[in-house]
Amino acid sequence: MKAVILAGGLGTRMREETEFRPKPMVEIGGMPVLWHIMKLLSHQGIKDFVILTGYKGEVITNFFAQLPILRRHMHFDYTLPTPNRHSSGGPDEDWRVDVLATGTDTPTAERLLQARDIIGTEPFICTYGDGLADVDIAQLVDGHIRSGKVGTMTVVQPSNRFGVVDISADGSVKSFREKPRMTDWINIGYFVFGDRIFSYLDEQQMLEEEPLKKLAKDGQLRANKHSGFWEPMDTFREYQHLNELWKRNEAPWAIWNQT
Repeated sequence: MKAVILAGGLGTRMREETEFRPKPMVEIGGMPVLWHIMKLLSHQGIKDFVILTGYKGEVITNFFAQLPILRRHMHFDYTLPTPNRHSSGGPDEDWRVDVLATGTDTPTAERLLQARDIIGTEPFICTYGDGLADVDIAQLVDGHIRSGKVGTMTVVQPSNRFGVVDISADGSVKSFREKPRMTDWINIGYFVFGDRIFSYLDEQQMLEEEPLKKLAKDGQLRANKHSGFWEPMDTFREYQHLNELWKRNEAPWAIWNQT
């Protein structure tokens, strides 16, 4: 099964780190968050990657091109089938990687459409290149296949960013709750799609908008409820938090270090 990683966004809320590189290349513990996502997936058996780049995509391509130098991490051999596509594979990690330049301002639905020939007709995982979660991939894929639906979307109940004050009817403060989990569910990516997803995509749309809404309306979108760790890397504060977890050897997503 292939994993498609959307890695073309601008990362405007992390300008401190993304002025000269795309957000998936911002480092946690000295390696890009993109690498962490790929390690998480490959540890669970997903080793065929399609990376869809946009903003400063050459930084991602150069990273893979230089990996033979970084022998303590992985090794790759390279071919260049077309000017905008970079393919690689390597013995140590046993990964295959296709990097496809899909344009700087391209909507996410169009990025997927551009990669249709590379993705093929089998079900595939699709996720964002800036969020870390210890998702059980076998459970995710199994649930998707059993559902028979076009798509499965992983959702979480995130923690409130702020502490919460409970107040009684007379205005008295009853208690404090430190960043409790919200009751609503939000999309964190880690999708599984069948090839029928392409009939729902339009070049002018974001995947997260009309395509997913249409899937839901047609009863073709399943929710995979994730109760474990999830952390986006949308802000500099979140970047610092993820690096602190890594430094303390408390990174829940680094399941390859836990066995």
